[in-house]
Parts: sequence; C-alpha cells; structure tokens
Amino acid sequence: MALRFIGIDPSTDTGDSPTVWIDEDAREFVIQGWRAGEGLREQVTATPAPNHKAGVPDHEDVIRVPLRMAGVLRKACDVADGLG
Repeated sequence: MALRFIGIDPSTDTGDSPTVWIDEDAREFVIQGWRAGEGLREQVTATPAPNHKAGVPDHEDVIRVPLRMAGVLRKACDVADGLG
C-alpha cells in the first residue's frame, strides 16, 4: 500500500487530527476522522439515500470530518483525478 499524504485538519496544533491520504495502489481515499457515535450511526441508517441499503455493514463505519477540511478533500480529489 503506497499512501500519499494529502493534508491534515488546518486547525490542528497537535498532529492527531483528521487527516487525508490517497492509497495509490488500491486507488482509494483513506480518511482518518472522529468516530461517529451511535446517534449519528442511527441517523445515517434512518436517512434515505438512492441505491443504498439501510444500515452500516459491519465491515464499514461512519466517520466525521470537519467542513474546514473541504480544501484538503478537494486537493485529494485533484490528486485522484491525476492518477487516471
């Protein structure tokens, strides 16, 4: 797995905040964020989405990433677009 660091929460001062990488081999975004509590997991389960089964499968999770990281996520998308 070749991870490419993209960026970290711009308001961090400790280095242990939400972070974004791209796994170039698997061609996936890798996002470290805050674990969602049961309340948010229940909301995700209850919120309809097209072509999406209800619930969060055991092999998946819901994470939270602050909106102030929109620029970091855009940068990750630009890098992903460049991978072809």
